[in-house]
Amino acid sequence: MFVEREASVGEPTSQERRHAEQNDKRILGNVVQCDGARATISAYADDIEGAITGLWTVGKMISINLGSTRTVGLVYEIGKSDRAWSNEGQNPIEVSIELIGEVRDATEPGAKPVFDRGITTYPHIGAIAHRIRSRDLQAVYDLAGRHSITIGTLSQDEAIDANIAIDDTLARHFAIVGTTGVGKSTAVSLLLRKSIAARPDLRILILDPHNEFAASLPEHCVRVDSKTLDLPFWMFRLEEFAEVLFRGRETVAEEVDALRDLIPAAKNLYRNPGSGTYLRRGSDALTADTPVPYRIADLIKQIDERIGMLESKNDRPILKSLKTRIESAASDPRYRFMFNSRLIEDTIHETIGNIFRVPHHGRPVTCFEMAGMPSEVVNSVCSVLARLAFDLALWSEGKLQLLLLCEEAHRYMPADPRLGFAPTRHALSRIAKEGRKYGCYLGVVTQRPGELDPTILSQCSTFFAMRLANEQDQAIIRSAIADSSASTLAFLSSMGQREAIAFGEGVATTMRLKFERLPQDLIPGTGKREQASSSETGDDVDLAAIVERLRNVPKPQQQMAFAEVVDSGRQAGDPDYRKPATTTPRIQPDDDFDMRYGLKPSTFGLRPQND
Repeated sequence: MFVEREASVGEPTSQERRHAEQNDKRILGNVVQCDGARATISAYADDIEGAITGLWTVGKMISINLGSTRTVGLVYEIGKSDRAWSNEGQNPIEVSIELIGEVRDATEPGAKPVFDRGITTYPHIGAIAHRIRSRDLQAVYDLAGRHSITIGTLSQDEAIDANIAIDDTLARHFAIVGTTGVGKSTAVSLLLRKSIAARPDLRILILDPHNEFAASLPEHCVRVDSKTLDLPFWMFRLEEFAEVLFRGRETVAEEVDALRDLIPAAKNLYRNPGSGTYLRRGSDALTADTPVPYRIADLIKQIDERIGMLESKNDRPILKSLKTRIESAASDPRYRFMFNSRLIEDTIHETIGNIFRVPHHGRPVTCFEMAGMPSEVVNSVCSVLARLAFDLALWSEGKLQLLLLCEEAHRYMPADPRLGFAPTRHALSRIAKEGRKYGCYLGVVTQRPGELDPTILSQCSTFFAMRLANEQDQAIIRSAIADSSASTLAFLSSMGQREAIAFGEGVATTMRLKFERLPQDLIPGTGKREQASSSETGDDVDLAAIVERLRNVPKPQQQMAFAEVVDSGRQAGDPDYRKPATTTPRIQPDDDFDMRYGLKPSTFGLRPQND
């Protein structure tokens, strides 16, 4: 079965020397078996003197010389047929490889060799196998002139850069998967930095459930959290608003139907204060999903009026329950980002501009930190942001390029359709299926691809698979790989830190790489770990501050007249707490004025009257 080394003939194509003392022939083995996808090579584990060479190792690429072409293969298994080791002579071994493609020398002198994934000429029995040349290895991963960025080096040869086609990676969506602690967040931060440098027009919105990315992109990002977020309730669609009111529990169909009728009436009252409850019919009619401002106080009044109508006796319990839900949500301090505005104004331009960085003023990244946000409202907010991202890209006609990066994506897009929030799933699915046509891209980061919606995962054309220990997660990734390099994924459970297997549209062929090392201060989560380590040095835990943040309730302030000016730096009991009364007459609140629900004075928003 095995071919003696002395009987082997020289290679038709001269191979380069990696060392000056190296033999030019560099014959390592010969093909003894081959099928349509794999081949077996006979070789020796040691040289004639008995020294173990270690030339054959799992994960290395080799080439099989066929004269005009060289077939490239990946070693995925080595072994001795008799499972015994001899110290007396050479030890023959069997090397199993997976065929990846072939390299052809260019016809023009001095041109680079060309790699093709297909196999036109399969290796014959006795064909010579050797270590792949550096030029051939570069040809295997060459991107053929596509706009590329360097994110690391090849695991096989650290002298060769690992490049990805950034435009194809973004436009056709990408996914980064890996178990906890393998460096997913660091890889994401590196990829975002490289993307911003290569695509200055790109806007990025990060759904950050652990509040860790803002510290890793300090010069590029703007931080938005539950305290600084301004997302008015009237920008929510009916389903999203109902999710907030019902706190994640199952909705009551009758109450949602009542909202569907009452919200358009409240919006009409805002636009036409003197029109009463009359609703216009036609092309400009308002619906519950139209992003037009309205007042919670008007919505409450509509409910009260319907409760008082004689024909709504049977609906009174439903309407009273709905009214209680609305009042409870409007007064909940955790929902300040929705209901905190004292004056209801049409601020959609400012809201969208701040969140999606239009204009970006040198900071194109928005880190949406959700750690301090109520869990029952996260789904609704993510649904609103994903929907707005797609609509902005759609109506900008490709001028606005947006990347929506979902960290812990299995939270928003679970595989079980009974879990999660349907509008969020639909909004993200729409981006995955149609976003690339309009310039809205999706990035998925998860440690449990098995719990992620398969529809979303199937739309990601480029994968960066880091270490995965779960067999179900490994099976998901194996089913996603499209080319003949499936055996590469056998390394998923044993890869080191910062290592990943990249495959898909963003790379020339399946590539095992090692990401670049980021400075320690730019690694996501470093600030939190430093704070935790400083607390272990002897500093006491500030329990009062923790409880204050836990309650998340603003400090109570003394009730004051509407037009009275107060120094916010002073507190009740300080001298000169109240400033002298001004000559401006104080506005007397009437029956229509209710500060709890953001109702403005009745003169605000009225159409100007012609004199």
